[in-house]
Amino acid sequence: MKNIFNLFDLSQKVNYKTEVLAGLTVAMTMIPESLSFAILAGLPPLVGLYGAFIMGLVTAVFGGRPGLISGGAGATVIVLIALMKSHGIEYVFGAIALAGIIQIAVGLLKLGKFIRLVPQPVMYGFVNGLAIIVFMSQLEQFKTIVNGQAEWLQGTPLLIMACLVALTIAIVVLLPKITKVIPSSLVAIIIVFAIVLFFNIDTKQVKDIASVSGGLPPFHIPNFPLNLETLQVIFPFALIMAAVGLTEGLLTLNLVDEITGTKGNSNRECLAQGGANLLNGFFFGMGGCPMIAQTLVNLSAGSRARLAGIVAALTILLIILIGAPVIEKLPMAALTGVMIMVAIGTFEWTSLRIFKRMPKSDIFVMIAVTLITVFLHNLALAVLIGVIISALVFAWDNAKRIRARKYTDENGVKHYEIYGPLFFGSTAGFSEKFDVLNDPNVVIIDFAESRVVDMSAIEALNAITHRYHKIGKKVHLKHLSKDCVGLLKNAEAIIDVNIIEDPTYKLVVNEV
Repeated sequence: MKNIFNLFDLSQKVNYKTEVLAGLTVAMTMIPESLSFAILAGLPPLVGLYGAFIMGLVTAVFGGRPGLISGGAGATVIVLIALMKSHGIEYVFGAIALAGIIQIAVGLLKLGKFIRLVPQPVMYGFVNGLAIIVFMSQLEQFKTIVNGQAEWLQGTPLLIMACLVALTIAIVVLLPKITKVIPSSLVAIIIVFAIVLFFNIDTKQVKDIASVSGGLPPFHIPNFPLNLETLQVIFPFALIMAAVGLTEGLLTLNLVDEITGTKGNSNRECLAQGGANLLNGFFFGMGGCPMIAQTLVNLSAGSRARLAGIVAALTILLIILIGAPVIEKLPMAALTGVMIMVAIGTFEWTSLRIFKRMPKSDIFVMIAVTLITVFLHNLALAVLIGVIISALVFAWDNAKRIRARKYTDENGVKHYEIYGPLFFGSTAGFSEKFDVLNDPNVVIIDFAESRVVDMSAIEALNAITHRYHKIGKKVHLKHLSKDCVGLLKNAEAIIDVNIIEDPTYKLVVNEV
């Protein structure tokens, strides 16, 4: 409730006019997208709008940060298409509710922080892939259905659509150079809407997608058998939906953090997103997650508070209840033009400018994530593969960094000062540093500039101490942590461990 009170706290310096106008603009762009994805998944059109309303309102009030817009996102809905076809809508609602529970668990366990492990090239690929998807999805508006088949518009209809889209884009680009009092996207929608009405232009409208008229979201308990068999059916879909939603949501949250120069709360976003999806499962909503396109529309309109998200959600509800006759007449060309500009603004053009300066591995990761996002529409898989490739590259690079400074002191003792992390990737290089047969009878291995990371490193230490001990030579291990010493099988070979200066880090034993 604190967030609600803060909305109306004048000390927050909320620009109410900007927030309201931004919210209206977001609602206008969210409606056709939610309808389109609901129809794509085989769901009733209103289920898409209910999902947009519930997701938008709950996350706007309780989400991880202001400015983030959530709704019935295609990224999560696409996951449920197969379940809808095989088991029907009741199982879909069950999967959506279960996905919400999983997301709540992630938030309670405070696992949202692990989004920090996503490297920048993966972020670039994720954002660029989404920008391409948003742009490509707008091209569908240049098609029409003929005998049940989608065909490209031709002749006058194509010319009208192209001109109206071009006019919308021109207004969005040029108006901010004149004034920024009103969001250019909203102005573009209003002007194109007025032109179409005044000149009675025959062009595709929102009602050509689906009706947006209805009542309040009805409470409904999903109707399916409560048994293990049902859980086995819906759990994989729920898990993937939860993962996709959290991945897109937390990456979008990070993107907003960068744009606004502020810090969001990832765990709180997980809780809000999970709570919203849980409600969706019981109130006829198709579920969803933060939407990068609508979020950027919101930010470009000047919004920096939670009010815009609340206005957008309530606007969608009012349209369902009383405003459908007007909204259904909105020309799709205006909404298409706005979304095209959003796609252009979403694309990380910086990633192209620094392309030649990026390491080849980062270029490969960025391109791979972009292609997987575009062609498979699986954001979780794209990010996972990107992180795995980046981790392997990092491991390989660090494996080459292990080195040893060698010298023999005046007492004839051979010293090996180890530099670089000792882990599964560098154990082979570590073992090659030692000349066991030709070394003197006393050897000191100093880990002051190294870090023993995992059990593979411990096994490497066991092997090297065993080799020395086998031929009767003494090994001194310095600056080695106590937990490492305790795990060494050849502890009798260690006659001098510098306990005072030893590091106190804990060994991670489950990384391999």
